Amino acid sequence: MSDLMHARVAPDEVADLAALTAQANAALMRGDARTYVSLVRPAPDHLLMSPFGGAPTRGFDRSSERVERLGRFFEAGTTAPQELVHAYATADMVVLAIIERQHVAVGGLPPQDWALRVTLVFRRDGSEWRQVHRHADPLVAGISLEQAAAIARS
Repeated sequence: MSDLMHARVAPDEVADLAALTAQANAALMRGDARTYVSLVRPAPDHLLMSPFGGAPTRGFDRSSERVERLGRFFEAGTTAPQELVHAYATADMVVLAIIERQHVAVGGLPPQDWALRVTLVFRRDGSEWRQVHRHADPLVAGISLEQAAAIARS
């Protein structure tokens, strides 16, 4: 685990949040979006920057229909241990930079390995932590400058 700079949050609290995110991700990869949402507790002002790009999604739709749709997007996935790359904590905010690795069928595609670089931001809300931001990209293995330029041009 990385250094907790200027932390006013106990290191075990950060470790607990990291473990919770791993547990939530494992549930989502199995298609259990209800458990995912109950564990990460997205805040009403949540911002998602999807690994598929596009415009960021603001807010989190907790409707049964939306959560069920989210669960159907992932099928029969398994996860590897999550790698905590870095953590930063203040009195009311925790940022986790992690690598998620999973083998899962996504959006109707055949099962395959998915490795994502993920940044998660949690804000203290009373006695609990609420996820306010998730940014993920599939660039764990890295790409060439030319590939990055081609993506940026599209």
